[in-house]
Amino acid sequence: MYKKAPNSKTVTGYNSFKRKEWYQVKLIMSDKPLDLDLNREDVIYIDLSSLNIANCTGCFGCWTKTPGRCVIRDDAVKVYPKIAESDKLIYVSRVKYGGYDTIMKTMLERAIPIQQAFIRIVGGETHHVQRDVAEKDAVIIAYGDISEQERELFKRLIGRNARNMNFKSYNVIFSDERQVCSVVKDEVAKWEE
Repeated sequence: MYKKAPNSKTVTGYNSFKRKEWYQVKLIMSDKPLDLDLNREDVIYIDLSSLNIANCTGCFGCWTKTPGRCVIRDDAVKVYPKIAESDKLIYVSRVKYGGYDTIMKTMLERAIPIQQAFIRIVGGETHHVQRDVAEKDAVIIAYGDISEQERELFKRLIGRNARNMNFKSYNVIFSDERQVCSVVKDEVAKWEE
């Protein structure tokens, strides 16, 4: 389900905000429904489990045929612009084999239209050029039955992803599944500080 806080602005795409306001979007994206009582205009909550998001086919049409737009017309096309616009974000995902679980991984793979096919050098490594993507303060909340080895692998994955996802800062929090909503609420409260 795609929810906005009551009285929030309608967001329809990359050009829907004036440049001054554009980078003031806060995003919570979860692979499971969360019972959140959001009374903030600047927070968008997306429950990926309620959306129809197909797997990326690897066609690279979003880079060559329709730059910046995925050729698959499903719910992902409403989500990746929000990822690009957000300056603060929280990803909530079960950890599976040391990585994001299927729902979150699928959505993040489908978000490649926010990058360009062009390459840049960052810290001596090659990375894709972003397509008008805000720098982000990110919190990744990982839950599930996670071994110590999977935790270390997941932290390494997030560190590597941070360079491709335009994270200026990030924090990985491991949580018991029953405590996820509480952890998310605590992190959202920090946005007010």
